[in-house]
Amino acid sequence: MSHGSHTETHGPTYLWLAAVPLTLFLLLAWGLARYDLPWRGEVSWIPSLGVSLAFRIDGLSAQMLALITGIGTWIFVYASGYLAHEPRRGQLFAILILFMLAMIGAVTADNLVVLFLFWELTSITSFLLVGFNHEQASARAAARQALLITMGGGLALLGGLVLLGQMAGSWTLSGIVAAGPALVDDPRLPYALPLVLLGAFTKSAQFPFHFWLPNAMSAPTPVSAYLHSATMVKLGIYLMARLDPAFNDLLFWEVMLIGTGTVTAVWAAVLALRERDLKRILARSTVSALGTLTLLIGLPSPGAGLAVVAFLFAHALYKAPLFMVAGNIDHATGTRNIDHLMGLRRAMPLTAAAAVLAGLSMAGLPLSFGFVAKDAISIAKSEAEVLLLVSYATVFVNAIAVAVAGVAAIRVFWGPPESPRGQVHEVSWRMFVPPLAIVLLGIEFDFFPALADPLLLAAARTISPELGAVDLSAAYDLNVLLSATGMTAVVGLLFFLTWDRLHHALHRLHWLDRFGPAALYESLLNALTRIAAWQTRLLQHGRLSGYMRLTFLALLAMGAYIWLHTDSRVVLQWNWSTHAWAWIVACLLIVTGAGAALLLRDRLGVLMASGLVGYGSAVLFLFAGAPDLAFTQFAVETVLVVVAASVLPRYGRAVSRREPWRWVNGVLAVAAGAGTFLLLAHLQGLPVNTELADGFGRMSLPEAHGHNVVNVIIVDFRALDTLGEIVVVAFSLLAALPLLGGIRKGRTS
Repeated sequence: MSHGSHTETHGPTYLWLAAVPLTLFLLLAWGLARYDLPWRGEVSWIPSLGVSLAFRIDGLSAQMLALITGIGTWIFVYASGYLAHEPRRGQLFAILILFMLAMIGAVTADNLVVLFLFWELTSITSFLLVGFNHEQASARAAARQALLITMGGGLALLGGLVLLGQMAGSWTLSGIVAAGPALVDDPRLPYALPLVLLGAFTKSAQFPFHFWLPNAMSAPTPVSAYLHSATMVKLGIYLMARLDPAFNDLLFWEVMLIGTGTVTAVWAAVLALRERDLKRILARSTVSALGTLTLLIGLPSPGAGLAVVAFLFAHALYKAPLFMVAGNIDHATGTRNIDHLMGLRRAMPLTAAAAVLAGLSMAGLPLSFGFVAKDAISIAKSEAEVLLLVSYATVFVNAIAVAVAGVAAIRVFWGPPESPRGQVHEVSWRMFVPPLAIVLLGIEFDFFPALADPLLLAAARTISPELGAVDLSAAYDLNVLLSATGMTAVVGLLFFLTWDRLHHALHRLHWLDRFGPAALYESLLNALTRIAAWQTRLLQHGRLSGYMRLTFLALLAMGAYIWLHTDSRVVLQWNWSTHAWAWIVACLLIVTGAGAALLLRDRLGVLMASGLVGYGSAVLFLFAGAPDLAFTQFAVETVLVVVAASVLPRYGRAVSRREPWRWVNGVLAVAAGAGTFLLLAHLQGLPVNTELADGFGRMSLPEAHGHNVVNVIIVDFRALDTLGEIVVVAFSLLAALPLLGGIRKGRTS
């Protein structure tokens, strides 16, 4: 969104909505000051399935809540200024609030089903926010890509959570973590863990799913700063950190997290050098940071938990402001291309100050909380004795982070201005105060670590229970840390000074665009389109006879499968009763109608013969104990015959019998009829299970207050299914209304 993209729009600014996350943040702070963690709450939801609304807030959840509500408060303030000219800003704020509530639910849910519901709700709201500018094809494609990848991973996560719940005998995260050591020898664990990690990797943009996050930068900047920097993309990190105490001793867990995190961090850092769009550069560096977090979770050391929570906290405190800075630049200049941005410090001094302070933290330099986080990472690596290759990789990633910080904080603000000063000016206070406030908060935590230490240490002990007492402000060897920081800064400075050369060299490697996960995604999407088109031509060809052939073949296949995989005998017996003559008459009507429909050529005769089949079926239902179904069948057949007979003159009277598949149709019809008969006779030999019927009969009166069991089943026991049927009928009517209106206009004109 540029400064000239919208005309001035009058209306509410929605600044007051910042009170929603602010109130939640203050309640969290008040609760942390008065009550010890963890907090628990549970409300029965679906007792028959053992599903309850179980929530649990410990140190890790509290830290995530602090980021969601604290950063969220400033995001809402920023959005009120950034979207001041957006006519649909009320819709975006509504989705943002829904997303915030979904995130709160996801990081506090203890029940696996509730966690999954909130997890998928974050994907849906992210889809709506990324595709907010839906008039742009790029925004629609990015939203679809994010949805397919994250929700596809969510389905894998569901399978993994179900397996873990069955293995642990508990449907809570806390129960799974407690049962972790006992699950090591379970044969289902090798299937459960990859599924869970697949869900976490897709949500947190780990390789090979990393490409969706930079493409999601088509979303408005407040969305990028909130979802794709501080909150949603860290949900996968949260889940891995939550499960780490249970599986950290497993070699598979360690190799997958360290390996995937290292590859993601390095590859995203390399791809950042290929970008010229400031938001995409920041997005690539965010993916690199997420890879670093995944790597840290996999480290087998007590200090890994502290490194994770410190870096998680520091990253939110510098990356969200940098995204806001990118939005301010775009808003003021109309571009995010770094080739056309320089010397903005004179026109935008406050935005420049926020960029410099955030850049200091991103580079891990002194006077920033990023400096403390880098120290915690160094301690965790030294304790774990990681491979030399992984250690070198983290140095490279840190150096690229320094270069990206230089691009965002120095390159675009220093040097000769690209545009006359009068054309570019500072943004409104609602856009420069939020990034400044967040970065100043990070500096305050560096000087007064006691403000953040209790929360961060509680979160760290959630991940690493064996972690002892740690003082973040005194945990590092200053000389060693300054030496490591200096080396990283020097290498990062070289990357910064040679950024353009590296960019041009990497940009010429076109094979990077033709191969790799992003290209594979596009190929799979195109293949899916072609397969869908072929399948549609095969199955939806518009010929009713073809549809019937496929239906009969499927019915025969299912019947044959049941016949071959059940142990029973065919039972043919006749029990003469008072309704036997009625059943014989019904069968004769059905057989006569079917035969007549096959032999007659007159369309009206065929219609009447087919109606005879329906009436025979209704007679059978009537004397088989289903009068409601019988009368419904009578009514439907009568209406069908009357309506169809009224339109038959438009289509002629003769029925063509030159169907090329006529004999095939006849054989299939006979086979389907005979197969159905044999299948029913086969089912007679199976033992009768009346458990369900007895259960419905027993619960009908005391629980649903109804004597008619059938009615109770329809309106109570399967009320949701009945509601779905009503909705389908209602939507069918709504879809038919325009067609009926068009027919009416055609007759009156």
